[in-house]
Amino acid sequence: MHSIILKTATRLMVGLILVFAVYLLLRGHHEPGGGFSAALVAGTGFALLAIAEGPGTVRAAIRLRSTTISLLGLGLAVAASLTALFTGQPLLTGIWWGAEAKPWIGTPILFDVGVFLAVLGAILSVLLALEEF
Repeated sequence: MHSIILKTATRLMVGLILVFAVYLLLRGHHEPGGGFSAALVAGTGFALLAIAEGPGTVRAAIRLRSTTISLLGLGLAVAASLTALFTGQPLLTGIWWGAEAKPWIGTPILFDVGVFLAVLGAILSVLLALEEF
């Protein structure tokens, strides 16, 4: 699409949409949001970019193949969910690292990031295939 208004607005909006996706990703463990909804929002931003600039711009922006992003996310989610088994706890039990009073990272955020990457990679695969069809 050759609209200067759409291209200008897209350049402003895509950054804001991606920041909002990161906010949803980090907020989502105890409140609404999380990896799935954050990936849907990020996919919307990339869809807007693909409509305004074309699929080549999206490919240049993500720098990885969409299937690679999905596989990385799936591997991270599986690794985060299996970590509890190695400590003798049930599958998907949250494991936290850091001081007991203030743990700084745990398997739930790693699982959310994995879901985010897996869903975003799937969305990008479909989006780029449709744009190039």
